[in-house]
Amino acid sequence: MSSPNEPYVERRVIEEPAVVRREVVEAPRAASNAGWWVAALVAIVAVAAMLFMFNGGRTTDADLQAARDSGRTEVLMNTAAADAQNAAASATQASQAAAASLAQASQAAADQTAIAADRAAEATRDAAANASDTASEGSDAVTDPAPNQ
Repeated sequence: MSSPNEPYVERRVIEEPAVVRREVVEAPRAASNAGWWVAALVAIVAVAAMLFMFNGGRTTDADLQAARDSGRTEVLMNTAAADAQNAAASATQASQAAAASLAQASQAAADQTAIAADRAAEATRDAAANASDTASEGSDAVTDPAPNQ
């Protein structure tokens, strides 16, 4: 708490006389039946609402059967939609698996074709080498024929 002798603290006490003046004015009231009329109108509306709720809300066996049929149809529709979504997901997975399998098969076929081409090229080189060797041996074996006289 601050001390009253501190230089930056200023205190003022203001005293005023407390005078309370009240004036009450009452006007003479005339008798009115508007409140009773409003209450009667609310009561009539409440009775009409109760009659409507109790008499208009009866359900027949046909209404109950229609509600059951509607519920059954809704369940069947939801089940069919779920089955269709599951089938679509399965088809997507099968399509992806088929595409992957096709890609693997194509790659394997390309690899086999490359191997076969390499073997064919090697066989061709061997055949060419053998033909060249045979031709050179054949030329060595051929002697000059004797002249015809």
